Amino acid sequence: MSRRIFGIETEFGCLMKGDTFRTAEEASVRIKDYVFDELSLGIADMHYRDWGEPPFNGGFLYNGGRLYMDMGHLEYASPECVKLFDLVAYDRAIDFLVVKILDDLQVSEELSFIKNNIDHLTGATFGCHENYQLLRSVPFYKHVIPTLMPFFVTRQIYAGAGRVGGHDEVADIHQVGHEASDFTGFQISQRADHIVAEVYEWIQFSRAIINTRDEPLADHTKYRRLHLLVGDSNMAEYTTALKVGATSLVLDFLEKGHYPRDLTLAHPVKTIKEISRDQSFEWIVELESGKTISAIDLQLEYLRVAQKCLSGNDAETDWVLTEWESVLEDLESNNHENLVGRVDWVTKKWLLETFMEDENLDWDDPWVESLDLEYHNIHPDTGLFYHLEAQGLAPRLTTDDQIWSAVEKPPQNTRAKARSLVMQYLGEYHLPCIVDWHQIYFANDNPFETKDPFYTYDNEVEELLERLERIRSS
Repeated sequence: MSRRIFGIETEFGCLMKGDTFRTAEEASVRIKDYVFDELSLGIADMHYRDWGEPPFNGGFLYNGGRLYMDMGHLEYASPECVKLFDLVAYDRAIDFLVVKILDDLQVSEELSFIKNNIDHLTGATFGCHENYQLLRSVPFYKHVIPTLMPFFVTRQIYAGAGRVGGHDEVADIHQVGHEASDFTGFQISQRADHIVAEVYEWIQFSRAIINTRDEPLADHTKYRRLHLLVGDSNMAEYTTALKVGATSLVLDFLEKGHYPRDLTLAHPVKTIKEISRDQSFEWIVELESGKTISAIDLQLEYLRVAQKCLSGNDAETDWVLTEWESVLEDLESNNHENLVGRVDWVTKKWLLETFMEDENLDWDDPWVESLDLEYHNIHPDTGLFYHLEAQGLAPRLTTDDQIWSAVEKPPQNTRAKARSLVMQYLGEYHLPCIVDWHQIYFANDNPFETKDPFYTYDNEVEELLERLERIRSS
């Protein structure tokens, strides 16, 4: 793959079964505080980051990522990664860490942290956001958005996490209203029902297929950051890698000036919901031209462009191309059994249908909704997906040792390394600071800028720490 920064932000649901905590938010805050106060794995913010982020609402971690509270949810943002399987390890690092804390606090039996995107009871949704560094030289509105729109609408056929039931969401520019859905059955995507716009800038007001907010967190003359909220939280390492890998390859060929044929959809927002709810799994979509195409064939169009201009570039590229094609072939031939353990929605559907058959249940049974949530439970003792993984039915792309290393150590090939080294010095001496993705502010020195996310700033960090030591000792 081309040298690209990417990362994942995950919001966790929290289910309470005991009375140790009054609310799920209080429990989530306790987990967050334990990371900073008892485990000392980062530096909590000493300042307001925004109106909804007061001091100590969260902070940066020594692994280069960030942990904080967002609208009552515990949220984790991975550090900047350039290697696909590194990102998978850093994405799972927070799962391992939260489970350790639950066990340390002896509350594993009364608290469950759920890596999903929906609340069946209230109809609320919470996100899994993807971030991709993109060259600013590629015309965003002329080429990036038109090319990516059909890709993201149909990507759910292998990237969806699956859900029981549905949700009808009515939105306008002033307010968002929620209505119970009359849909009964299984969908392939958790987020599809909650997408209300094709493009939009502010995620607080309108969940869009493509977010257009221009906040590069880097040198704005070179880069922009593609910030996505259209995807689901995935449990399978394979799905996470394929989702991010295929998206990155599409950006690769866009930056090289290659494009698929015109696949503009007639109604993207309507189509993303229809694909998710299509019980036939034929996924026929209408193009703006009036012609129709299956979501599988549309994805194949993108795959063929990537194969033509990117094949053989490196091992990760070839892994993505091979697996992308393999999954599409299995979907096309309806060989879903080959995808169990690899594709989340297929795996969940298989588990639920097996249980429903044994217990003679229907899709609208509350027990089935409960199992839908348990698929995403991150504790290995109780989570349904991790039972499959433990049995060897879900392929691993990382090892436990790699994930535990990602809990504490930053990637060694991005600016996250520099941020971590500076933070560890500041944390050791309890020095006041303001840490952000692309800069660190100090009380008695100039800000330390890290505008190039690909650069590790080794010499600059060494000089900075020597200067800070002289200031501290004077």
